[in-house]
Amino acid sequence: MTGVAPAIYGRCTMGLTTLVVDVAAAGDPTCREGVDFLVDSGAVYSFVPRPVLERLGIAPHARQRFRLADGSTIERDRGDALFFYAGRRGAAPVIFAEPGDATLLGAVTLESLGLVLDAVRRDLLPLPMIIAGAVAA
Repeated sequence: MTGVAPAIYGRCTMGLTTLVVDVAAAGDPTCREGVDFLVDSGAVYSFVPRPVLERLGIAPHARQRFRLADGSTIERDRGDALFFYAGRRGAAPVIFAEPGDATLLGAVTLESLGLVLDAVRRDLLPLPMIIAGAVAA
């Protein structure tokens, strides 16, 4: 995949961007597992297969309801995880994906890593960090 610096590259196939991101529990960030994600900037949270999260010792602390494209709803367990990619580290909510669910890297996780998806080039770019407020005197 090509890109303009300072792009951080994933793999792009047929308009889809995928990449491997390490996932860990906050209690033991050295115990990580690489997960192959489909980058979905339209998804709020990341979906990681339940067996991966359980192996890492990540426990659910809530249930979350989601509306699917066909209008139906599903409920999934939600926990918290650390994500590592290209020298970056971020913490974000994580959804316990069940069999049949896609493994998705969502917008909150991308933002926690300081990244944004360029939807045209399908590259990950550093997220511009802007703080609105009064100018210091």
